[in-house]
Order: sequence, then C-alpha cells, then structure tokens
Amino acid sequence: MKKIDLACIIEDDPVHVFLTRKFLDMTGKIENIMICKNGKDAFDKLQAIITAGNRLPELILLDLNMPIWDGWQFLDEFIKVKIDQKITIYILTSSTNSADMERSAQYNLRSNYLIKPITLDKLKDVLDQVTE
Repeated sequence: MKKIDLACIIEDDPVHVFLTRKFLDMTGKIENIMICKNGKDAFDKLQAIITAGNRLPELILLDLNMPIWDGWQFLDEFIKVKIDQKITIYILTSSTNSADMERSAQYNLRSNYLIKPITLDKLKDVLDQVTE
C-alpha cells in the first residue's frame, strides 16, 4: 500500500482539525500531518519548505472560510508558485454556496470539492485516488 509522506490540513476550526486528523490517522495511509490555521499560515509554511528544498505535502485539505487569508486567497497566491511536485488539493468546506462550487472550477478543483463534515469512508476514497 502506497502511503502519503505528508498531508496538510488548512483549517481554523479545531473540531474539524481534530476530526480530519483522527480520520487521516485511522486510514493508515498518512505518515505526517501538517496543520495550518489559515491560508497565510499555510502559504508561509509551504514557502519555507520550498526555500529549504524539502518535499511539499502530497495532499492539501483546504477550508474556504478562515480568518487572515481564506482558502481563495491561499489558492490565488499558491498557484503562482513554481512547483515541480504533484500536489493534490481538495477543498473541504461547509459552504454549499453554488458560487463557491463554480469558483472552484477556476482552479480545476470542481471534482475535488467536499462538504464538511468529512467521513472516514469519503476520506479513504480521497486517499485511494491520491495514492493510485
């Protein structure tokens, strides 16, 4: 079974962080998990990883509604960064707003739009797709 070395959860709600982290651990497919409290925190940490020449997360689970930088602000800046590694981003949000779903298509993430709360089965499906 292929494992993901590093996954990143970008989420400001500690309950959703706890739940998502617990489910990721339960799958047995994740070696390390990086937690970021907002888009700016995530962008800065990922920039530091790039600067250090280390490997970025293979999977990012991104909330949309957060303080400082929301998920859209993170995506707007992150897509400008030159990356030579495959990273799979899933939007994991409570937003059922059709405008948000349509906007996700601008980032080619429409099929990677998940509504909270995530379930263990859904997360297993995501990890199966990422590790194929």
